[in-house]
Amino acid sequence: MDMQLRSVFTFVARKLLRLGLLLLAVAIFTFVLLSLSPIDPVQAYIGADMMQISSEQRQLIAERWGLDQPMIIRFWDWLGQLVQGNWGTSMVFNQPVSEVIASRFWVSLPMLAIAWLLSGILGLGLGILSGALAGSWIDRVVRLYAYTLASSPTFWVALLLLIVFSVALRVTPICCAAPPGILAADVTLWQHLHHLLLPAIALSIIGIANIALHTRQKLIDVLHSDYILFARAQGESLWGVVRHHGFRNLILPALTLQFASLSELFGGSVLVEQVFAYPGLGAATVQAALRSDVPLLVGIVFFSALFVYTGNTLADLTYPIVDPRIRLGGWQT
Repeated sequence: MDMQLRSVFTFVARKLLRLGLLLLAVAIFTFVLLSLSPIDPVQAYIGADMMQISSEQRQLIAERWGLDQPMIIRFWDWLGQLVQGNWGTSMVFNQPVSEVIASRFWVSLPMLAIAWLLSGILGLGLGILSGALAGSWIDRVVRLYAYTLASSPTFWVALLLLIVFSVALRVTPICCAAPPGILAADVTLWQHLHHLLLPAIALSIIGIANIALHTRQKLIDVLHSDYILFARAQGESLWGVVRHHGFRNLILPALTLQFASLSELFGGSVLVEQVFAYPGLGAATVQAALRSDVPLLVGIVFFSALFVYTGNTLADLTYPIVDPRIRLGGWQT
């Protein structure tokens, strides 16, 4: 028991140390890249359509948002506020960054969750089917689908689905997270699902391809192992071998890929939300980048890194549940 508690403590300590270093590196690199950006933050804040303003007014705007200070001073000011729980104020939305991220993330969360579940379940299922029937026409169809979509840009897949299902067939809405002109309190659950279904499918398609290809190859390796060949020689059916022996060897790599795909979901959501005009965190990221909203963009990058790292940590915590022989921190029984 003492060894197990020590193992858990070591695991948590290492994770927290790595998380702190990761978030610090993310914050530093984001500040440096934004400081080197050719976009003038004051001009982006004013907007290109507005009249030219005087140099005194530009100076007041720069002082209001701290843009007249060197990058190092602005970074230390932001870091000091972050330690106190203050993420700063968004220049685009004129709201606290934490509130903007929270409100936009809750809009994106159902879409991300559906896409994540679809990519995991369908990817695992297609990979098992393709690996078990390797060389058959089903395997060739699955591989064609996976190789084609794994190399396809997310925005292209989203545009194609939008053209087919929203424009041509008119079975799904063409934009937004709810019907335009309806108050948020009056939007029904079905209307929410109707608007987020196609964006979630577009976001999950590429993830399905990656998990299917990895699962297929892993299952082929398992089916060609000596103990599986011996089980088949004893009269075990193909699907019996897959169910009793193959699935146990597939689930851990599939979980690793599934939780690792959280970063791809975040990146893909930026493009998908732009195509479908979905007002989530991805759309806020684009607005913050185009208008050089440093506090909001740094906050989103910071939050996304924290979210992805948390997902990977959950994967590590899930391994001992799936396979009791695995223990946290590398200790095994």
